[in-house]
Amino acid sequence: MFEEKGSELPDFLVAVYRHFELQYPKFHKMDYLSKLGWLANEILLQDVFDKEKYKPEDIGIVLSNANSSLDTDIKYYETTKTIASPAQFVYTLPNIVIGEISIRHHFKGENAFFIAEAFDAGFMEQYIGNLINNNILQCCICGWVDVLDKNYNATLFLIEKDKSANSVNFTKENLTKIYQLQNG
Repeated sequence: MFEEKGSELPDFLVAVYRHFELQYPKFHKMDYLSKLGWLANEILLQDVFDKEKYKPEDIGIVLSNANSSLDTDIKYYETTKTIASPAQFVYTLPNIVIGEISIRHHFKGENAFFIAEAFDAGFMEQYIGNLINNNILQCCICGWVDVLDKNYNATLFLIEKDKSANSVNFTKENLTKIYQLQNG
């Protein structure tokens, strides 16, 4: 969905936020990883998702990346040289992006954040397939959200147990194709 190298990330994130006319005051306090994942999620869900057909505990989030929260960890470490920033410390875990999305949309389902060298469609298919096939989730937002320095990438997928007219089959091959199209 989003991938850029060398661009000014803070300006880009604010520009996307303004372009889509989003309203969420907490956005401005988030770290870059949370902002990127939150924005990608807002765009993913904006026109196609009807959360009212699900109970909050039926909607889950499974994300991964290669750098965990290292971008924020480095910034936080710099603050410890003077006065450590509690506001930044909160974001020194990669799963905080899941919390930000869940708070915004009141999602209460299973969630997990995995660290891997690269996007692993096979793992996502297996892990999320198990959650859906065992009726732990009816719907799952999944994908890759990564930030380190000026490099960032977000590609999210909406997986629903019940297929719609626009659905693409949830397979490793389709996840890989879509991810590759987004990240050329």
